[in-house]
Amino acid sequence: MRQITVSAPEQELEHIIRRAERLGAVDIRVHPELQQKDRVSIHILADKPTRQELLDGLQSVLNGVEDWRITLTPVETTIPYPEEEKLRATERKTSGGQTREEIYNAVGQNAKLDASYLIFVVLSTVVAALGMLADSVAVVVGAMVIAPLLGPNLALAVGVALGDGKLIGRSLLTNIAGVALAFGLSVVIGLLWPINLDSAELLSRSTVGFDGMAIALASGAAAALSLVSGVSSALVGVMVAVALLPPTAAIGIFIGVGQTQLALGALLLLSVNVVCINLSAQVVMVWRGITPRTFFEKRKARRSSLINGLIWLGLLLTLGTLMWYQTPVPV
Repeated sequence: MRQITVSAPEQELEHIIRRAERLGAVDIRVHPELQQKDRVSIHILADKPTRQELLDGLQSVLNGVEDWRITLTPVETTIPYPEEEKLRATERKTSGGQTREEIYNAVGQNAKLDASYLIFVVLSTVVAALGMLADSVAVVVGAMVIAPLLGPNLALAVGVALGDGKLIGRSLLTNIAGVALAFGLSVVIGLLWPINLDSAELLSRSTVGFDGMAIALASGAAAALSLVSGVSSALVGVMVAVALLPPTAAIGIFIGVGQTQLALGALLLLSVNVVCINLSAQVVMVWRGITPRTFFEKRKARRSSLINGLIWLGLLLTLGTLMWYQTPVPV
């Protein structure tokens, strides 16, 4: 449940109420704004089935109107609770639990290249690298849960789904900066720290099989689904299932000690995980109908999704071919 608060000129009140009622608002309350004359605040209670349509409809009504604002606020509970019959009557197929605006706001924070992100990358790289060198599963899992590299990849999938070039650019830049920082730091660790090449945790990041590809595809889909449905707690399991930072750290460590072949195996694992996360996340975005609001934006987003999907699919097939030739044939 969300409360949509619309602040707009009073002459738009009738249009806003009529559109909100037609699009299944659970409740509508009107309050005059005390600070300014001829302005009103309309509090609209919206449930999941109609929330996105309500936001889109209200924005359409207010297009061309000066000085308006829509605010979305989570509602823990409301008394009396709306009748179940009314909620069922307004149900229709929508994109799911989170609106486009809520999803954008969530992933926008993950696409920021700021000091906090870089610090998380450094800390998780140190934890992952030392955990693998100490052959400690618990320490490596701790680095996976920090997972700073997962956020920019989800932001990239959302940017493609919405055809938002700025979000795509920011996500790519944040991704590249995070991977480069983790790689450079792990190379230094590989050069300076005593290396245990018998560590199972380290060596496990030098190979990837088709089962790993399947896990990465499923985990990427789960991450995107948890984002669009608002079930953020599911992301913790995804972080552990398809970690991006441990293989990145493994590449740097192997390069630091001159193990080029093992480094290539870790690079293949990282590439498979990145491609699978983005491909499956994009499929979920299309399936759940995460698209822009206007017709022209939707057309642009469809083209963006098609091109991006073909690129990820081509990369996945290429990586699958490399894995096929890398896999030893049983005697």
